[in-house]
Amino acid sequence: MFLRTLIRELSGTLQDVVGLEDASGFISVIGQRMGGQINQEYKSALEVPQLTREQIADVLVDLKKRIQGDFYIIEQSDEKIVFGNRTCPFAEKVLNRPAMCMMTSNVFGTIAADNLGYAKVELQETIASGANGCRVTVYLKPTDESEDAEGREYFKSTDSI
Repeated sequence: MFLRTLIRELSGTLQDVVGLEDASGFISVIGQRMGGQINQEYKSALEVPQLTREQIADVLVDLKKRIQGDFYIIEQSDEKIVFGNRTCPFAEKVLNRPAMCMMTSNVFGTIAADNLGYAKVELQETIASGANGCRVTVYLKPTDESEDAEGREYFKSTDSI
């Protein structure tokens, strides 16, 4: 509860002081760094140099379960993975704090891109914005559909090469 409240207040203060876009940018940096660390932990635990698409989907669901989220896979293909979520890891603290969703976007995008070379994450619905759940699409290849999607693109880190 303490950490959820702390993160809520930090993101709220950032949103109020610098605006939503810049607050999202700051939180994105943290999410990207965490994504890199989490990616390494899972690859080490699975004893693989690179995660497959199927492993990425499973890792992202497992990660969110470990931090008390309730993400699940709606669909997956070589082009994309679509996730649903019934419970935000930040619980009610995420309400009216859409910048906090950049943690999910960046962790998901960093892990997918570092293993597959590219990702684009679209936060289609979020609890932070008042939806009953989240719908997050991780595009794994540039396609016409991904080009039309509103989201952030991620590329393989040069540190991972």
